[in-house]
Amino acid sequence: MKFTFKKSERLSSKKVIDRLFDRKGSEKINSVFLYPFRVSYILDDASLTSVIKSTDVDVDIITESSTENTPTINTAILISVSKRYFKHAVDRNLIKRRTREAYRLNKHLLMEKPSSQIPAYIAFVYIAKTIEDYAKIEKSMKAIFKKMV
Repeated sequence: MKFTFKKSERLSSKKVIDRLFDRKGSEKINSVFLYPFRVSYILDDASLTSVIKSTDVDVDIITESSTENTPTINTAILISVSKRYFKHAVDRNLIKRRTREAYRLNKHLLMEKPSSQIPAYIAFVYIAKTIEDYAKIEKSMKAIFKKMV
């Protein structure tokens, strides 16, 4: 498995993002809370695919395939850092960069699960009020992947 993070792995569809953060239809949305992240994810994207295909919105989804006879996996992520606690864009970008790196190096833990348990869309919301070091972020990322269904 390649340790890459391509542009197609980034979640950019407004409809999917709205669905991830919608609390009214939360029966399909799962959440995991582990400091410094609150993670929302959707396992089955069949209902979202029908909603998205009815509009002209293009969804960026990664197709991760490896040479080790593993199934094709589709997943897209979003990383959010609050402007309220981190006024400078440099700080927000540092946190997002560390989070992306932790995801990129540890996504194989998520991909080892059965295909029915791999989320189609994941939103990482950074909730800490201070900038955590990379080791803390990576440790939390690994624990989150183990907690997900």
